[in-house]
Amino acid sequence: MRRVLALCAVAGIATSVFAAPASAAVGYYVIRWDNTGICQVWNEDLKYKPFQWGVSTYKVVSKPLPTFTAASDLQIKLRAERKCTL
Repeated sequence: MRRVLALCAVAGIATSVFAAPASAAVGYYVIRWDNTGICQVWNEDLKYKPFQWGVSTYKVVSKPLPTFTAASDLQIKLRAERKCTL
């Protein structure tokens, strides 16, 4: 009985270790609109991507960031470096 309990505990821990990286993959990005130069924080969890039409296109200007705060800090840094207008 102890072996079965120990095996279940090990299986549960192993499962939680492998599940954590999958949830950490989703993050936030900073995107920059080409026509205005405005940078915006974008959440990868959102169902739809930003709407692009005509000259209103965007580019992703950051790597995935784990939190909104980290993405917002990067956006502020890009504004200070004058890579974004707002």
